[in-house]
Amino acid sequence: MNKEQQDLCGDELYEALRKQMTLAPLTDRIDDITIDDAYYISLRMLEKRLADGEVVVGKKIGVTSAAVQEMLGVFQPDFGFLTDVMQYPNGATVSISDTMIQPRAEGEIGFRLKHDLVGPGITEQDVLNATESIIPCFEIVDSRIDDWKIKIQDTVADNASCGVFVLGDQERSPSDFDLPNLSMKVYKNDRLISQGMGSAVQGNPLTAVAWLANTLGQYDIPFKAGEVILSGSLVPLEPVVAGDRMHLIIEGFGEASVTFS
Repeated sequence: MNKEQQDLCGDELYEALRKQMTLAPLTDRIDDITIDDAYYISLRMLEKRLADGEVVVGKKIGVTSAAVQEMLGVFQPDFGFLTDVMQYPNGATVSISDTMIQPRAEGEIGFRLKHDLVGPGITEQDVLNATESIIPCFEIVDSRIDDWKIKIQDTVADNASCGVFVLGDQERSPSDFDLPNLSMKVYKNDRLISQGMGSAVQGNPLTAVAWLANTLGQYDIPFKAGEVILSGSLVPLEPVVAGDRMHLIIEGFGEASVTFS
């Protein structure tokens, strides 16, 4: 794809975001679309959001666990950007009709950075050294692609299918925990629906964050001090509708909740 074609796709996805509509998969319409093309499409979409006044506050990796890969039929991680308007406080109510199309909730561990990280060459120890705190969180993913019929190029182009995210109130040093063995339980309307371990995320959330730093480093995109990095879901994605309440507990650490209207 040339830059004009990439920009047209980015504009199309931006309009779908703003109008809360879906599009036919890019991979059904563009035979030779690559992950690099998809990344530059996502940058065009981001450029238009920044022109609206949004500010980048972090990055995300997704499709990291086997459960999520099987659900979506995408078998490698995606990556995208977080902006300030995507962030909600713990316990917030998110209006689906105002902001989303086909949302699904997933429980994650967020990383708040105290130092910049610039890949490639970032290790798990580098991530640990650069992290101020970890945070229980929900990411509410949302696809601008019809019926979530995505391949890796579709989700990367669509900013890793990101909708909004909710950070819990507890922030702790990652050095206080054995991250692969953190245990998460997720409740929907007070009913336990799923459980997962930190090891679901590429064996260790630190591994996932290092991968993302190195992947974005190939495009000269750094992690910056103060940013929040979402490391991927420990549990299967859960569709949500107005009236649902999601609550997660990470044993010995903290919790997060979000309600939908």
